[in-house]
Amino acid sequence: MPNEVKKSDKTSPNLQYGGQAVIEGVMMRSPRYFAVACRKPDGSIVVQREEVDKSILGKLKWLNVPFLRGTLALIDAMALGSKALAFASKVQLEADQQATASHETPADTNVPAREIHTSVTAMPEVTSTEKASPAASANDKINDIKIGGSMAFGLVFGLALFVMLPTALTGGMQKLGLWQASLHRDRYANILDGLIRMAIFFGYIGAISLMPQIRRVFEYHGAEHKAINTLEAGLPLNNGNALSASRIHPRCGTSFIFIVMVINLIVFAFLPRPENFFLRFLLHLAVIPFVAGVSYEIIKLAGQFRRFPIVMAIFAPGMWSQYLTTREPDNSQVEVALAALNSVLEAEGHLEFAKRGIQ
Repeated sequence: MPNEVKKSDKTSPNLQYGGQAVIEGVMMRSPRYFAVACRKPDGSIVVQREEVDKSILGKLKWLNVPFLRGTLALIDAMALGSKALAFASKVQLEADQQATASHETPADTNVPAREIHTSVTAMPEVTSTEKASPAASANDKINDIKIGGSMAFGLVFGLALFVMLPTALTGGMQKLGLWQASLHRDRYANILDGLIRMAIFFGYIGAISLMPQIRRVFEYHGAEHKAINTLEAGLPLNNGNALSASRIHPRCGTSFIFIVMVINLIVFAFLPRPENFFLRFLLHLAVIPFVAGVSYEIIKLAGQFRRFPIVMAIFAPGMWSQYLTTREPDNSQVEVALAALNSVLEAEGHLEFAKRGIQ
């Protein structure tokens, strides 16, 4: 989820916290730390926390300017998200391997459901600081390769589905003679590209949300939003307050994607439409950094002025899109999100706000 992070202090919590859902868990990021909390099959929660590596914007401060920082912040968020996903995957994989080795199901263990193990060592170690065996190291490498391969496939699949397919469909309609090439009609074709892209995106999200595994991730996504909304409302971070909070948040990545698609549609309405399909595809790629930069500034603005009804009315369509990518979480999922958020608050020296809220 794209979010601006600022310098923290000891007197008031920085409200620019963000996160994302992972496999059976939630990642939370503060200005200087990030934590991943995951529910293990035995019912316990494992929390892993570490410092955030200095971002591109942190290393090259001259790049931290409007309309340029958006793409770089997105790259940083993707890198951190990949690390969180790798850890969450490892937690579940190790649990499956232990269950297989002992010939027991996770439900047969006697670990209390609310037991939480917290580690602040470097990832991917979970609850042990012992040196990993060669076999475990090999499994880690295999798991990392699988995660990297999945992400690479996802990137290629996304470009094919949301960039190449819409422009190919519109080009096919034009070749069928549904309209003749002209300046204005090419503009209409580019707009049609954008509308088809939005229809494919929301149709795709709606379809995968029917899968039980994806629905679980969307529930954790809702839990992440509820935890952040509780913090930003100044309430004590407990399950009761979080469960009653909204699962919608203006800085959500879903809203960001929606804004990207709208800005992309507007930009291409004023750009030429090359006859060659691959030139059109390359033009789409070339415009992505500009569109991402503008969208980042817009989503940042929405977060800053979220208390103004007129601002929320303008951004309402993007907020509505979150009903597709979030689901109402249960008490146990909210507990996981709060465990991750409490961990980064503790590291920032703001844990007292989790107990009594912001005064």
